[in-house]
Amino acid sequence: MKHEVVEKNGLLMAVLVGCLISVGGLVEITPLFFLKSTIPPLEGVKPYTALQLEGRDIYIREGCYNCHSQMIRPFRAETERYGPYSKPAESMYDHPFQWGSKRTGPDLARVGGKYPDSWHVQHMYDPRSIVPESVMPRYPWLAETELDGSLIRTKMKVMRKLGVPYTDEDIEAAPADLRDKTELDALIAYLQSLGTAVKRR
Repeated sequence: MKHEVVEKNGLLMAVLVGCLISVGGLVEITPLFFLKSTIPPLEGVKPYTALQLEGRDIYIREGCYNCHSQMIRPFRAETERYGPYSKPAESMYDHPFQWGSKRTGPDLARVGGKYPDSWHVQHMYDPRSIVPESVMPRYPWLAETELDGSLIRTKMKVMRKLGVPYTDEDIEAAPADLRDKTELDALIAYLQSLGTAVKRR
């Protein structure tokens, strides 16, 4: 009979449902305030250098994420093709992360160190000279465009506010690290950094 009273009284039902949701929410959320991080640490993960950070911005600007994901799912077909599945800590310094879901081209989570720089240079100049069936466009202007590092300090300061552990020394030295570099140098530095913390098979 008590249950029937609750069911017939809309206001009482709303109050009890609100109490139930509040208690459930507190049970789920409160422990997170006492955790330093919800991401298990992974040895070898480092923040991007100034050159890699600029390369990452070029990767985003040129729309590379539209065809390439950077997250290997824990399925046998994916781990056999690309290597160990992606760990959350690998993307802890990515703002925004580049996981993606589109795979017109291969996943790039483990591309770092897989090919020499010369391979990447040729691939950007003419992808079909390496992979004849590739639908990737050519990016010859990247090698001819000098890197504009005028905003690198600002970018690194913003990243620091988002939790990336850049020091004042890192930020001050950043423009010198970009001097005499091209956009292609930056993009290759970024690609070579991907997945280096996780040993490939």
